[in-house]
Amino acid sequence: MKLLRIKDNSQQKKDAFSQVAKLTGIIADKTLEQLEREGVFVFPETVKDAKDITQDQMILQSVNDTYRSGNVMGFLGYGDERLAIASRFCGEGEDYLFQYLLDKVLDFPNIVDLDADANQDNRLFNFLLFLFPHYLKAAMRKGLFKKYIRHRYNDGNVKGTIDVARHIKKNIPFVGNVAYSQREFSYDNSLMELMRHTIEYIKRKPYGKKLLIKVKDEVKLVIDATPGYEPYDRQKIIEQNKKNTVRHAYFREYLALQRLCLLILRHQRHQIGTGARQIYGILFDGAWLWEEYINLLIKDIFYHPMNKSGKGAQRLFDGNVGLIYPDFISRNSEPRIIADAKYKLLGNIGNRDYLQVLAYMFRFDAKAGYYLYPEAEWSDDLKLWLNRGSTYEKNVVPRDDISITKHGLKIPMDAQNYSEFTAKMKVQEQEFTSVFYA
Repeated sequence: MKLLRIKDNSQQKKDAFSQVAKLTGIIADKTLEQLEREGVFVFPETVKDAKDITQDQMILQSVNDTYRSGNVMGFLGYGDERLAIASRFCGEGEDYLFQYLLDKVLDFPNIVDLDADANQDNRLFNFLLFLFPHYLKAAMRKGLFKKYIRHRYNDGNVKGTIDVARHIKKNIPFVGNVAYSQREFSYDNSLMELMRHTIEYIKRKPYGKKLLIKVKDEVKLVIDATPGYEPYDRQKIIEQNKKNTVRHAYFREYLALQRLCLLILRHQRHQIGTGARQIYGILFDGAWLWEEYINLLIKDIFYHPMNKSGKGAQRLFDGNVGLIYPDFISRNSEPRIIADAKYKLLGNIGNRDYLQVLAYMFRFDAKAGYYLYPEAEWSDDLKLWLNRGSTYEKNVVPRDDISITKHGLKIPMDAQNYSEFTAKMKVQEQEFTSVFYA
């Protein structure tokens, strides 16, 4: 197996990708939307709704004789070639920050190891399994999935369409029964059965019960709703779901769950990546993980509008005009603070970012704004004072009342193991949040 390991938000010579040339040729300059259609699983499930990662973002973008990586982390495979994308904070060892973000935001077990190539496919499969509770919970918030299915009967209670051929086959000589079928609105449908098969599959794993205990109520609802479950029907259920994907926009969470279940149930060690042209893998939006992690740290002192769920939507103008979703709005209005989580290098936080936060500050009468980013260099905060005046009139001077601060959370780069990294992160988190309690 050929394995290349790179980091997010980095730039490397194209020659460095020669050992995974076939894989690189497939993914280079392709958008996330294109890769999703080809079988790559992207988290979070609705890329088009994410703010810092877009459907037209590329995993590898050609820039002259180099490739530039973006905000995503994860694994990709094609044939015997593998590409592992780590966070830029992993140093030469394991990617402790990536693991830490997954652990905090998604309650993942400690499974991130981007060095060993022998079990890369198994690790990819583990990622899919550990995502199942999150997707199940998200889908079930919409209620149990119900759709019309056709049931076949053979009794004297005729309520639907008579099936003449089946009636002749089963009911001669006539004893009072009639073969008929009826279209009914039912919870026990192919998608619910697919979810049930996935649950039963995960249960048989050594860590299965521990994994499903997080969603025990949702699991019980699925089991209760699928009395027709039969273990030997798995392949039939898989084929039905491949042909009949969820189409209604309201149930998009169920579409993501359906895709995940199919990937899990169709996985076999000797089949993953089967086919001369099949690419596979799983990619995580680093910007989304970082924003949700920051929210866990400061949720007691900041509101966190969420554009995916429509929670906390704000408007710029009267008349319901100008929909906006600032990352964080301080609960205390005196003084009001606007904060923006950025999974970016310090030097890459620039003009468009400034304009966005300043617009939010103006809207909420805030005098202070913050960029909350991961810091590798352990540099001090950078405070920028807004100018007043004009170069035309030669009277430009900094104001003393409106500022934006680039406030970094220092990421430990010298940890020897994950336990040490976690302990050091706790210290840095306290220092990071202390500025908002002053």
